[in-house]
Amino acid sequence: RYLAFVQQQADLLVERTGEFVDAVLAGDVAQAQELFAWSRIPYESIEQIAESFGDLDPAIDAREGDVPMKDWGGFHRIEQALWVDGTTEGMDEIAEQLLADVTTLRDRIAGIEVDVVQIANGSTELLNEVSASKITGEEDRYSHTDLIDFEANLNGSEAAFRAVAPLLEEADPDLKADIEQRFQEVRDALAVYGSGTEYVLYTDLTPADTQALSRAIDTLAEPLSQVASTIVA
Repeated sequence: RYLAFVQQQADLLVERTGEFVDAVLAGDVAQAQELFAWSRIPYESIEQIAESFGDLDPAIDAREGDVPMKDWGGFHRIEQALWVDGTTEGMDEIAEQLLADVTTLRDRIAGIEVDVVQIANGSTELLNEVSASKITGEEDRYSHTDLIDFEANLNGSEAAFRAVAPLLEEADPDLKADIEQRFQEVRDALAVYGSGTEYVLYTDLTPADTQALSRAIDTLAEPLSQVASTIVA
């Protein structure tokens, strides 16, 4: 069930990235800006899988400073050009390489195998992505579309949890119910600021807003981190 979700998201990533790249190659800044966060949603929902391949995650998703400038490409290099420079000039090769890299990712995903512990841990890892970068605003530092990534990470985390939930129901139904409630609490906290691709910019949030979101994530991450050990006990 989870592998089917991952493969579906990988296919969607290639499709959406293709449309984003087309806009970049056409020099259509407004269209590329509109498609930027939308094209990244599938990636963010399976980011922990992409990171397991080592070389592909930096190529696709590195931020400025993560890699040497001469090697910096991917989504965020184009994001900088679109929002800081207001142009797609000089981005053709980077955009084409991005599409090649997400296609390679999709092809590699087709051959992966995962066990229930990896799936359960992956659910927690995606929440860690939120607490490590999205909640600080450093991920989409030029477009400020971080909350769209936030929701995508949350969706991926919940998909992984749902895949192992039947095992958790047998092992500890109270823990399962607690986690389900806390997922809903995070969604409720996030819904204040929008949904889908219609979120407020991250820069519109106050420190109190980000603290409230961070608390909601922390209260979910703690019981979620217990799932792997509980279902194999």
